[in-house]
Amino acid sequence: MTRKYFGTDGIRGTANTAPMTAMIALKVAMATAHVLRRHRNGAQTDRVIIGKDTRLSGYLFEEAMAAGFVSMGMDVILVGPIPTPGIAMLTRSMRADAGIMISASHNLFQDNGIKIFGADGFKLDDALEREIEAAIDSDLDAHLALPADIGKATRLDDALGRYVEHIKSSFPKGLSLEGLKVVVDCAHGAAYKVAPQVLWELEAQIITIGAAPNGRNINEGYGATAPDILRQAVQAHQADIGIALDGDADRLIIVDERGNVIDGDQLLAALALRMKNKGQLNSDRVISTVMSNMGLEKFLETQGIALRRTKVGDRYVVEAMRESGTNLGGEQSGHIVLSDYGTTGDGLLAALQILALIKESGQKASQALACFTPYPQVLKNMRFEGRSPLDDDNVQKAIVAAEKKLVGNGRLLVRPSGTEPLVRVMAEGEERTQVEKIVNEVCDVIAACVKKQSNAA
Repeated sequence: MTRKYFGTDGIRGTANTAPMTAMIALKVAMATAHVLRRHRNGAQTDRVIIGKDTRLSGYLFEEAMAAGFVSMGMDVILVGPIPTPGIAMLTRSMRADAGIMISASHNLFQDNGIKIFGADGFKLDDALEREIEAAIDSDLDAHLALPADIGKATRLDDALGRYVEHIKSSFPKGLSLEGLKVVVDCAHGAAYKVAPQVLWELEAQIITIGAAPNGRNINEGYGATAPDILRQAVQAHQADIGIALDGDADRLIIVDERGNVIDGDQLLAALALRMKNKGQLNSDRVISTVMSNMGLEKFLETQGIALRRTKVGDRYVVEAMRESGTNLGGEQSGHIVLSDYGTTGDGLLAALQILALIKESGQKASQALACFTPYPQVLKNMRFEGRSPLDDDNVQKAIVAAEKKLVGNGRLLVRPSGTEPLVRVMAEGEERTQVEKIVNEVCDVIAACVKKQSNAA
């Protein structure tokens, strides 16, 4: 079933353009309050936490959503800029009915989004999101609070301090980061205060970059999706390691002391091996997505660790982890979920576990974190307008033909983006030349389809 507002990670779009307008944000808040009340289980507090990253449009949506919840009789606690996992943590610890994170994650400042967490600190499941979607376009005025029952909005001044202590509690007792020189790139985003604070309190020598947000520079040239400046800084400062977070700090990319970029697959491999050796990896299983490299799967097999794949999106990783009792999961993009400590991807928490691994092993980052040789993998994004090219018969035939060429020595994945009008074409196999050729062939057919649709419009 096609959804009108929600994608794979909440609602997202260009700020001040549908669906990311103040009016829709207001209705999302009202609809969320209404739906959550329908599922009241006796523990409802009529309280919601709202946080945001550093985008200029955050002010717009923060106020609109606060108004929506208050109009439905819910009290709102505003915490300002904070990493997404901080909202998940606060929602649980403060026994709120919901947590709202206003962020478009790794996107540039022009975009914004809304992520909703339930009282348990987990992102809402598909069924609840569908209920909220239906409620958004319904007559919500019929459910407005009476004048005497209108909610209140207050600010929580120590939200960042609570999150800092939560993150530090995951770090091994008796261990410090003394002697480790770390460059941390905050992407001019939500972690620009807390990431340097946590590393400083754990005694690392830190060099901070990407920590001067101005509302318009989030993720621009910095952060997990743009590690070049971090690579340069690590080498210029002769640092032991570089840490790159994205705009809402729910993902992590590492740069080793040589300037090599270490993605989420390698981080999962290193963490899985560490946890298995300590007897901490539940069921000797790791959850990742269809995008994870085959090299990760082969490596884990050699270590007696199973890999289970899900759809793309850390929410689906988390769902599979909860179903199977697994305590480690993540994505190649750098979302790492450690369910012993949190309910969603947390870049800073994952970074501390990686730093602990390096300190415990006594190895350099390049030695400790390069666990396997990735299969050559090629990914291309094809933008479109209107109808998805995946509905076209010629595109489907091209996909089937490409899959046959990779049988036995690779795989092809063609899927729509859950947040943008893009088709993502990814292939991997033993020979890069073959993989590149196959991806280009499929993309050429998609491009022809898009051009044909554009000419017909």
